[in-house]
Parts: sequence; C-alpha cells; structure tokens
Amino acid sequence: MAIITICRGSYSNGKVIAERVAERLGYDCISRDLLLEASEHFNVPEIKLVRALHDAPSVLERFGYGKEKYLAFIQATFLEHAQKDTMVYHGLAGHFMLKGVDHVLKVRILADIEDRVRLEMDREKISKEEALKVLRKDDEERRKWSMTLWGKDPWDPSLYDLIIHIHRITVDDAVDMICNTVGLKHFETTPESQKALDDLLLAAQVKIKLVPHLPNCSVSARDGSVYVNVTTDITQEARLIEEVKGLLEETPGVTNIKLSVSPHGV
Repeated sequence: MAIITICRGSYSNGKVIAERVAERLGYDCISRDLLLEASEHFNVPEIKLVRALHDAPSVLERFGYGKEKYLAFIQATFLEHAQKDTMVYHGLAGHFMLKGVDHVLKVRILADIEDRVRLEMDREKISKEEALKVLRKDDEERRKWSMTLWGKDPWDPSLYDLIIHIHRITVDDAVDMICNTVGLKHFETTPESQKALDDLLLAAQVKIKLVPHLPNCSVSARDGSVYVNVTTDITQEARLIEEVKGLLEETPGVTNIKLSVSPHGV
C-alpha cells in the first residue's frame, strides 16, 4: 500500500481529485479534518492551526510559542494518520512532512489561471481584477510559507513524482493517472520505508513535549534513539541534558536520548 500527497492551489480541483482517488482506492482522505483533530487533541484553537498552515509566516509569530508549537502539533497528527498507510492527503506540506519515506506518491495539481479566476469570481461574486488579486496573494503566501519553513519552493517540479495540469486532462483523467501510478512497485511499503516513517513520528511526538520549553530545538530519531539539538549558550549543556531527560521520561518508544548544543552565532 502507499500514501498519496496532493499539493494544490485554490480552485485547481485538487480537493475533488483527492476525494475521488480515496474513494476508488478505499483510502482515508485527509485535509482540514487534520486541523480539527489536532485542535481537539492538543487543546489549541483551530483558527491558530489554520493560520499556521495557510497564512504568511509573519502571522505565526503573534502566537504564544510561535510557529514551532503549532506546526509540531500538525506534523504529529499528520504522521499518526500516515503511519496507518492508505491515506490521501491534499493541502500544504504533506510531501515535506514525509521526507525520506519512499512509499509516498507526491502529486502536484495545476490549473490555468483563467479557470481559477472564473471560479473565484463565481464563488465570491467579485470582479475579474479582484479575483486575480486574491489568487496571486494566496499563491504568494503559500510560496513564502514553504520557503520560510522548509526552504523549498512548492512550484519546484523536482519535489513531485507526478504533475498534472487540469485543462485538456480532465478530473477523471487525473484520478485514473494517480490510481494507476500509485500501484507501481516503486510506491509499495517496505520494512525500510515503514521504519523511516516510524522514526519521523517518534521525533514529532518528542518535539511536542520539548517545543514549549525549547522552541528552537530540532529533533530526529532512529531505532528508538532520539537526537535533540538546541541552540543556546554552551555552558547550559549539562542543565539542558537533565531538563530534556525529565521531559521525555517514560515517553513510549524512546530508548536513548542524545543532546547536542550549538552555540549562538555558530
């Protein structure tokens, strides 16, 4: 089985395609529901999670712990779903959050700007000029979001396995293409790819515990060993080691903790 991520702009038919692919394959279809689940599970207002995914990065800094806290919530919830396999996710960042996992088909859906403008005009009852302005702003915010948090341009074709332009290729064609491609051997789950996903999930679960106390920490995991890096004064290393051990005590799956300190300005 496999995971499918669909990156899409507004009014590109990506949502419809994702839902039809999931229905045909018998997969779960995940998008905004992910935010609701994270909001309820971690007791964070949904509006903050929505903004964390969709607004320009500067908006996130208005929140208590900044973007790190809310993105950690979203990533952990997303990876919990992904670990079950057989998932279609449509929206931002799915392919970024699954870096290093091979059983993922990464899809980008494109649509002509004229078609997008027409749909925006019909839905919002606005002029062509207003619709174009809204869409350009939305596209630019999504690009800024990806560049700031992941250092990647979402328009970079090398990020995807399959890019589909909805125009001459119809929605039904796109569904066929995705379902046929995901059946290829390249996207089958293997013990190695499942382990990579398990490691990502453990790192995300650990980061949720650490980020309220160490918001600038980075976390990775491998075979139960958790690697934490914190940028701070080197003299704080001994204290931080004890603090991290205390925060992660009895965390399921953690067998070893390794902390490193990167001095400020290095």
